[in-house]
Amino acid sequence: MPSDHLHGLTSKLTDEQSMAEQRRAVTETLLLRSFLSNENNGALTAAASEVTTTLVLSAFVTACMAFGLGNLMGYSSPTQSGIMEDMDLSLKEFSLFGSTLTVGAMLGAAIGGKVTDLLGRKGTMWILNVLYIGGWFAIAFAKVPWLLDLGRLSLGSVSGITGFLMPLYIAEITPKDLRGRISAIVPLMVCWGLSFIYLVGSFVNWRTLALIATIPGLLQLPLLYFVPESPRWLAKVGREKEVEDVLLCLRGEKVDISEEATEIKDYTESLRSVSKGSTLDVFQRTYARPLLIMAGLMALQSLGGIGAFAFYSGAIIQSAGISSLIGLITLAAVQTLLGLLGVMLLDKAGRRPLLLVSFAGLCFGSFLTGLSFFLKDFNWWDDGTPILALIGLLMYMGSSVLGAGIPWLLIAEVFPVNVKGSAGSICNLINNVFAWVISYYFNFLIQWSSAGVFFIFSAFCAANYILVAKFIPETKGKKLEEIQESVTHSLQ
Repeated sequence: MPSDHLHGLTSKLTDEQSMAEQRRAVTETLLLRSFLSNENNGALTAAASEVTTTLVLSAFVTACMAFGLGNLMGYSSPTQSGIMEDMDLSLKEFSLFGSTLTVGAMLGAAIGGKVTDLLGRKGTMWILNVLYIGGWFAIAFAKVPWLLDLGRLSLGSVSGITGFLMPLYIAEITPKDLRGRISAIVPLMVCWGLSFIYLVGSFVNWRTLALIATIPGLLQLPLLYFVPESPRWLAKVGREKEVEDVLLCLRGEKVDISEEATEIKDYTESLRSVSKGSTLDVFQRTYARPLLIMAGLMALQSLGGIGAFAFYSGAIIQSAGISSLIGLITLAAVQTLLGLLGVMLLDKAGRRPLLLVSFAGLCFGSFLTGLSFFLKDFNWWDDGTPILALIGLLMYMGSSVLGAGIPWLLIAEVFPVNVKGSAGSICNLINNVFAWVISYYFNFLIQWSSAGVFFIFSAFCAANYILVAKFIPETKGKKLEEIQESVTHSLQ
């Protein structure tokens, strides 16, 4: 009996050991599968986020466009005295030359969405490049005032379309985890272009400066042969066979793009059932509220004085009693640092938080600038007012480069491809109309009250902060089709 009991106990222990070994084997197998699965998923994620040569070229072409936009925005500031003297222009005639840029921008904004829909994103780039180079040549070799104005009008139409086209193209070609970082390059390059033209314009003739400004256009001219068309535009116009080829070029040959291609095609096809392809489609109830919010965002951004600060930053620095060269160099350095910070944070922190920080900085920076002029008017704190003005200007311009491109990116992300052109044109036109109002009346307003105009700008920036905090959704890390479907449903 003891022997049988011992045998039974031994048998039981053997069975338990066998079961334990089986459980351990199963556990090890599951862990191994989990490890392999995670490893594979990591490889797929890394592949999906691969930065291909085609994507780099496309981003570089867009950066050239942004740098050129900064060049044309800043050109009139360092060249005013030279152009007036050489061309024998009155102040009124030069003002006409300067304001023609904004008139051209409004014309470009009005037709930009339709042009990008008809010719495609890449086709529009070809047209803009010709107008850009031709506009600068017209200015550089002008012998009569009307040729100056014609060149300026051409450059203005470029700026009106480019401001919408750049974030639109980037949003439609980049993967979701790189879209924010690459889009953030645009405002950074605009600021670099603006600073470049300010600094170089202090040392060269206005005709030479116009020829130097053609360089961004000449650089992108040969590269346009190698950048792809937007896959979403290709799907929209029925060129579905080309969608997968373009995605392979943008994502890399080893990446499985079948799911993304299918989503783009299916979503575009679903839009055809609710849209006739008309400009008036954007006024449907589905898109009405997003359109109002985005248009309000663009209007308040312009009314917040971003154009006045950009066009007249040199004059503001001099009015505050600061050396223009030191002020502009410091300004360029601050904008570069904050622009690089925006590139790093846009896909990590998100669009909405950065936009809130940006508008808070714009509000406070404008308030400090106004406060410095207020103290100067009453001869209070004479030693400190120039420093206060410089701090306010640096805070405003730094905050602008941190968040200036985000509203354009949101327009490209929020609206589906069937109404994106129309929505972009409307928002772009509103932005340029209010930008013209501010740029035209700024000199009169600053004569009325140098402090009051900046306090008004600060109030509009505060209003925009409230608009963002209450209505703007977060879009980071989401596919365009996912964003557009969720926004149009949630904002109805």
